[in-house]
Amino acid sequence: MTHTSEQSNFDLQPEDFGEDFVWGVSTAAYQIEGAHEAHGKGISIWDEFVTKKGTIFENQHGQITCDFYNKYKEDILLMKSMNIDHFRFSLSWSRILPDGTGKVNPQGIAFYNDVINFCLECGVTPWVTLYHWDLPQTLEDLGGWTNRKVLEWFEAYVKICSKHFGDRVKHWMVLNEPMVFTGAGYFLGVHAPGKKGLRNFIPAIHHAVLCQALGGRLLRKMVPGAIIGTTFSCSQITPRSNSKKDLKAADKADTLLNRLFIEPSLGLGYPDESIPVLRKIKKYEKPEDAQNSIFDFDFIGVQNYTREVVRHSYTVPYLRAKIVKASDRNVQTTLMDWEVYPPSIYEMLKKFNAYEGVKKILITENGAAFEDSLKDGKVNDLERTSYIQNYLKQVHKASSEGVKVSGYFVWTFTDNFEWAEGYYPRFGLVHINFKTLKRTIKASGKWYRDFLRKKEQKEVFKTKKTDVPIG
Repeated sequence: MTHTSEQSNFDLQPEDFGEDFVWGVSTAAYQIEGAHEAHGKGISIWDEFVTKKGTIFENQHGQITCDFYNKYKEDILLMKSMNIDHFRFSLSWSRILPDGTGKVNPQGIAFYNDVINFCLECGVTPWVTLYHWDLPQTLEDLGGWTNRKVLEWFEAYVKICSKHFGDRVKHWMVLNEPMVFTGAGYFLGVHAPGKKGLRNFIPAIHHAVLCQALGGRLLRKMVPGAIIGTTFSCSQITPRSNSKKDLKAADKADTLLNRLFIEPSLGLGYPDESIPVLRKIKKYEKPEDAQNSIFDFDFIGVQNYTREVVRHSYTVPYLRAKIVKASDRNVQTTLMDWEVYPPSIYEMLKKFNAYEGVKKILITENGAAFEDSLKDGKVNDLERTSYIQNYLKQVHKASSEGVKVSGYFVWTFTDNFEWAEGYYPRFGLVHINFKTLKRTIKASGKWYRDFLRKKEQKEVFKTKKTDVPIG
């Protein structure tokens, strides 16, 4: 892998992004909570998936991970000390409904009430994701996202979350990266639940699209004043060459990775003109589904880390497209073998902004994993600081050109369980010793703290100026 520790020149201030621009951090329940069987929690597909030998790096698991379940106050106080006022986290479906449907777990409700209340007590705004990949295993046993009944299951779950938390939580995201949890979980089999093949992928796509809109409608109905979004993974797609075959391969990859889930929600239907195999979705469609796939989101969350270079390949079925690994291209990479390519976030912001139905965009995830090392109580992660700064320059460029971008959330607050890669890649602004669970703010976290302090100081000055008596 190619690395560089060169610090970028960064002279932007928070106010350069707009007075109402939101700055925060993002997390996910299974990746940080631990307490996998505590206080009535049911088993999720990730609890089950990690028990299968060879699915996770070094057979690691998320049974304890960061122990946020017991350390949430410590983490939220640490967050506040770093001037972070917006916290995106997800709810564990199986902690709230251990069997997926039916009886509610009061201890699960109490935990999230405690987290939400403590956030508000500390002046931290909670941004809640309803589904971040941890489907209850009992529902997966019935087909999971391949079973149309997931609409009924999801409806019941959203109603419970709206009822118990909607009086205090006003910022909601319905799904996290549906392309990833359907593609990696129901086509490639590298994520939970480990299913493979088109026969699983196609119905999972359609049911996720329907749940995406269904969740939005339910929140709109049940939570007065709710600000509702959903999030999409995306990567700038670049053809390896200007040959017709590579250009066509890049178009197919772009369609699959960047268009598949947003376009139905905007009333544009599935983009099957580029990928004809998507027409197999029609087998699972009912007459009202096209209309029921549409929802007028208040914002969409863009989650961008890198770009992908794509070439034509005869050996890849359906797409005839293959990603050229970053490590084979002699470019700067992260530990995930993702190219460090800041213009990608600019291109993605422009791309999503071009959709007529997109009102507002927030970057709900952006960050990087590098080879962090804790020495003398410090983590001097210059590469991560440089990464964030250079991506923020591109966000500012897009904003200055009129792109409706109004927030940025770093992925992630603390190092955590990074799905199939286990604990090897560290994305956090805060280092965690997974043996002692000690938290240590990294240099990147200190930079983010100091950057946001400028915003805090300006707000204090404005308040003091307003409070000065006149006359």
